[in-house]
Amino acid sequence: MYKILKSVIISIPIGITCADVCGYIARVDGESMKPTLNPNTNDSEYVFLNKFMAKDYNVNRGEIVSLISPKDPQQRLIKRVIGTQGDTILTLGYKERYIKVPIGHFWIEGDYSKNSLDSNTFGPVPVGLLTAKATHIVWPPSRWRALKSEPIRHPLKLGNI
Repeated sequence: MYKILKSVIISIPIGITCADVCGYIARVDGESMKPTLNPNTNDSEYVFLNKFMAKDYNVNRGEIVSLISPKDPQQRLIKRVIGTQGDTILTLGYKERYIKVPIGHFWIEGDYSKNSLDSNTFGPVPVGLLTAKATHIVWPPSRWRALKSEPIRHPLKLGNI
């Protein structure tokens, strides 16, 4: 019994540290990222969120990221980066038709723009809200794969900041 208890006491801090520093698996619901994630809207997928890759807040166009919602700090979003600081974006329904992404911000959108709470709703996102980069689909097994960093849309003008 002592050995089991000792193993548990040692394993818990290691597991918590790993999840806090390296990453964790998260469930993705909804259709805002289809067809990349959840092509069958009724199903959920699980992705690996790599926190280590996001620690310096460096994001690239096309990456799928996890972030704290600018509208609700209790909510986490998974979206694709469309533009980075200095890029000029043709928006899809935002209050301004064109927007230049400010320094320290990025522009995110769902792959399925018809049903996505993203920058077209709340504008450019501060990089400080970035929590992780989604790197792999881990469940269901039929969908196991690495997530590609391919932009669905491109900025009108790339920034040189």
